[in-house]
Parts: sequence; structure tokens; C-alpha cells
Amino acid sequence: MQCPFCGSDQHRVVDSREAADAIRRRRQCESCDERFTTYERADSVRMYVVKRDGRREPFDRDKLLRGLLRAAAKRPIEPLKLDEVVSSIEAAVRRRGGEAPAEWVGELALGGLARLDRVAAVMFASVYRSIEDLSAFEAELRRLESEPIAGPDQLEIAVLQDDSFPSAEKSTLASPRSMKRREHVSHT
Repeated sequence: MQCPFCGSDQHRVVDSREAADAIRRRRQCESCDERFTTYERADSVRMYVVKRDGRREPFDRDKLLRGLLRAAAKRPIEPLKLDEVVSSIEAAVRRRGGEAPAEWVGELALGGLARLDRVAAVMFASVYRSIEDLSAFEAELRRLESEPIAGPDQLEIAVLQDDSFPSAEKSTLASPRSMKRREHVSHT
């Protein structure tokens, strides 16, 4: 690394702090005594979104955030909350191996918006689902009203139904009612 002022590669770290997604270091050049800041970030895995027609596109965090911001325009939602939704979607795509269907990403975005503001979710759904007539819009409203919304400390149902989990389709866990029956049968 070279000093941006004189080009020297002789410098020392004066201060280190953690930033949101990096380590911030203040450095002082030993040649010209100027100070400059550097940020160290880990290289991330390239992530992709698979479109409906099979094309693979790089995951674009900013594009997703712009879509959510557009849907939440003039709604009482803090932009920081939308950024958190995008960060959680980004982490979910990373957990899937860095590639996810666009439809899955859209559903996560819709669910995240629905937790924050249902009107914004309807606005997002109208564009995301390409709603063109009033009956489809009404059907989407009914669907959003009827679906339960996961709390901040709960997993979303969509995540639990993800096919990357072995127990997603049919759980082998016994229900509480069947457990009682088995216990009762085994004691007699």
C-alpha cells in the first residue's frame, strides 16, 4: 500500500476500529507525516440471481434496495430498516451457496416489506408480480391480509419450506398429540 500523498510505502497504523462491514485503519506516512484512512474488507463470494428464463445475473444489492425504497416511498419506514431487509436477503442468498432464484429473492423482499408496512408490500407486489388488473390486485391484497407475518425473533415460514432443509417437505418429528399416545401405549 502506498501513501496517497507521496507514494511512499513506509507507514504505520495509528488507529484501528471496526466499521459496519470492514476494519477502518488510520495510517500515518513515515515519509511525509500525512494521515490517511484505509478500509479492509473480506472478499465476498460472487452471488447470482437466476431469472425465470434461466439467465444468471449478479446479485445487485443496490437494485434490490432501490426497489424497496420505491415501494416504500411516502410510507413511514426508516430507510435503515429497508437496508436491514436487504442485508438479511443477501445473507440468505449467501447461505444458499451464492445463487438463488429471482422469485425466491422477491418473496423474501415482499415478506420483509410486509413486516414493516403492508401498504408498501402491496406496492412492491404490484410491480414484482406484474399486476395489471383490479381483480389480481384485490387477490394480492387478500393474500397479504391472510398470511401471518413472522415476528422479528421468528423464522419466516418461507425459510422453513426452503428445499435446502432436509425436513422441509415432510417432517419426521412427531406432533405433541402423537407423542402422548406413544408414551401411553408404551406404559401399558
